[in-house]
Amino acid sequence: MARAALPNRLTWQPATVAATRTETGTARTLVLAVAGWTGHVPGQHVDVRLTAPDGYTAYRSYSISSAPAPGLLEVTVQAVTGGEVSPYLVEVAEPGDQLEIRGPLGGWFIRRPADSRPALLVGGGSGVAPLMSMVRAATNPTRLLYSTRSPSDALFSADLASAEAAGGGRVAVTRVYTRAVPPGWPAAPRRLDADTLARVAWPREADAVAFVCGPTGFVETVADLLVDIGHDPANIRTERFGPTGG
Repeated sequence: MARAALPNRLTWQPATVAATRTETGTARTLVLAVAGWTGHVPGQHVDVRLTAPDGYTAYRSYSISSAPAPGLLEVTVQAVTGGEVSPYLVEVAEPGDQLEIRGPLGGWFIRRPADSRPALLVGGGSGVAPLMSMVRAATNPTRLLYSTRSPSDALFSADLASAEAAGGGRVAVTRVYTRAVPPGWPAAPRRLDADTLARVAWPREADAVAFVCGPTGFVETVADLLVDIGHDPANIRTERFGPTGG
């Protein structure tokens, strides 16, 4: 009997919006149901394509923010003013809507389950999305250092608090705010600096792997600081994002 061909990760596949969750005033998580989806490796992304009634298409890449699971994945989208894809996903898409996805994609910025090393995750703004997948799937000691402009700009606030509380010490989260801090916060707004990074990072002898994701300038600064405090450059993996038209 002939076997049905499995979808190739480079082939566009239909996806149904199963649910949405508001993360901030300009960001939303979409839960997508995809027939034949077998899961992903934390850190991977998918391309999401929209098709207009006149046949015009546009697509953008979005990191998967959920833990690996069959049949379902989550992407977290920050709206870009004037963008072709992100405003629709954040402001318009509803459960039942049909999209197309391609993936999972990416083989470098990933944390495989077999990697037993402790991990340092450093995210700037919406760059925390692929790191959230790593947090949710974490089975080994994981430290997340998350920099945002203000508490209202932070993604996954409740989920990160739950992961930290339920992790039995396996997951630790440190937050840095660059423009505004919550009431009673013990520090003034500031950019992520070498002292904070050195305090949160694993000691050199831990042979930890570091994942850094965010705007290009943020990623380059953090990667340089990690090398300065003794991290092996071979153990630092980076993912940059910048203006793409949204």
